Amino acid sequence: MPFGRRRPLMRAAAVGGVAYTASRRGAMAGQQQAEEQEQAPPEAYAPPPPEQAPAAAPEDSAVEKIEQLAKLHESGVLTDEEFSAAKAKALGID
Repeated sequence: MPFGRRRPLMRAAAVGGVAYTASRRGAMAGQQQAEEQEQAPPEAYAPPPPEQAPAAAPEDSAVEKIEQLAKLHESGVLTDEEFSAAKAKALGID
């Protein structure tokens, strides 16, 4: 009869020992991962690409110049030939 009682106790001890060993290994693995992360250099990120300047800027200045020339032409300061030549020069047709 004494042997009948030992088996459950031995089984419980074996299960408890395995559980204890597994928990220690898990704790050690977690600790090693934490140390590796602390020692790892930070990841380098690429800088953002530079913003492109708007390409419409030259057209705006040409439009403004032609508007000024049109006002001068309407006021009589420029003749038709002078206005046409200045407009072609502003547009780059010259």
